[in-house]
Amino acid sequence: MSTVDASEVMRGSRAAAEALRAVSVARRAELLGRLRDVVLRRRVDLIGAVQRETGKCRTDALASEIFTVLDHLDYLARNAPRITRDRRVSTPLPLLGKKSRIWFEPLGVALVISPWNYPLALGLVPVTSAVAAGNAVIFKPSEHTPLRGVFEGLFEEAGIPPAWIRIAYGGGEIGASLVDARPDIVFFTGSTGTGRRILERAAPLLVPVVLELGGKDAMIVFEDADPGRAAAGALWGTCTNSGQSCTSVERLLVHESRYAEIRGEILRQASAIRLGTDEDGDAEMGRIAVPFQEARIRAQLDAAARAGARITGARWEGGPWVPPMLVEEPGDGPLWNEETFGPVLPMRGFRNEEEAIRLANASPYGLSASVWSKDLARAERVARRLRVGSVSINNVMLTEGNAALPFGGVRESGFGRYKGEWGLLSFCNVKSVAIDRDSRKRESHWFPYTPRKFRLLDSLVAALFGGGWLRLPRFLVAGLRLEMYCARLARGKEPA
Repeated sequence: MSTVDASEVMRGSRAAAEALRAVSVARRAELLGRLRDVVLRRRVDLIGAVQRETGKCRTDALASEIFTVLDHLDYLARNAPRITRDRRVSTPLPLLGKKSRIWFEPLGVALVISPWNYPLALGLVPVTSAVAAGNAVIFKPSEHTPLRGVFEGLFEEAGIPPAWIRIAYGGGEIGASLVDARPDIVFFTGSTGTGRRILERAAPLLVPVVLELGGKDAMIVFEDADPGRAAAGALWGTCTNSGQSCTSVERLLVHESRYAEIRGEILRQASAIRLGTDEDGDAEMGRIAVPFQEARIRAQLDAAARAGARITGARWEGGPWVPPMLVEEPGDGPLWNEETFGPVLPMRGFRNEEEAIRLANASPYGLSASVWSKDLARAERVARRLRVGSVSINNVMLTEGNAALPFGGVRESGFGRYKGEWGLLSFCNVKSVAIDRDSRKRESHWFPYTPRKFRLLDSLVAALFGGGWLRLPRFLVAGLRLEMYCARLARGKEPA
């Protein structure tokens, strides 16, 4: 739709949400399995569509868009019925004879607003998670890379009813009007600044929001890591998708004993990087997708140069084709502290473990990070101290390759999770249910209260939580006394 009446879209989605409640999760999972098959069959056309709108190289489009979508849809098709099945949970001793359950129900209507850097994957992953949970979806793709008509074609071929997923094209004003229409949840992926504005708009309406925002991810390389592998990981983590990923390597921290060696290896490997929107897989990097991102990269580089940073690698004369660049002595300006979204790698040395952790955590963001060391005990110890949502050990951006792992950040990288079990449940109303039998018996903690009931209840609490091997028999005796007293009270044989 070219123009969007938010109220009309919401009314249609509300009706669809009610109808969806009657569709079993098994049926929803079956349709998502069909969507997986459609994406697989049409992957060549989809790669071409993504390339035309983003300028990605062909391998990036296959690996980061097509594979991600297929892996996610396969996970949902196989696991959504199990994850959302009613669950039994334990019932404590004081509630003996009762049952406790957890039900997972749809929230209603989910508004998904996706970004321009991974238009296929970062659109389909949250949209299909919401549908798997039983929600109707209003989907607003980025106006910069909308893939107009692509999503509709995929859903139609898979047999997904159009009312389940309504697509609203347009800019930020469209997204704002859809938030104002009060969906049951907003799922936004994009910049921290836009995320703040969405949160401000949703807060007065008490609409819950999941925010997947920017990052300034650190890669920590210790002295025992293989230098060639670490350099290759740093280069790929910086340059994949031309650096236009929220989990790109944006700060490289190398032990000072290996700094020169790894620096040289990165520059050597970077010199072989080929730029192009290729047709047969013979390029490593595509172009920057949107002009305003070029300006951001240039401004950060200029500020770093004025502060005395040393910029090495191929020269960039401007334009969308940005080559890999290594920036040493980057200072504490925008390049070190703000998200770049380009193939630019600031690099610093560190002396010991504590300094590496301090430098990595000295960021307002907290999306992901990586730790490189042959000493896995050290790597895990450091990983636990990093204030981020995910960590890859001896690899880079590895957590994103597993559809079962939740994805999300902390601090200015947002909150909430998607992907995996936790992500699917983000789109559910997690309903707690306690079940008792109907009878004439009244609960011992109900009215009336009496001094004797208070003493008996106090004895029960002391027995239950007092510990020791006599805990259970003491609790049973205290409970029996309380029940007997309450029964006499109910028959009027004890004074109230």
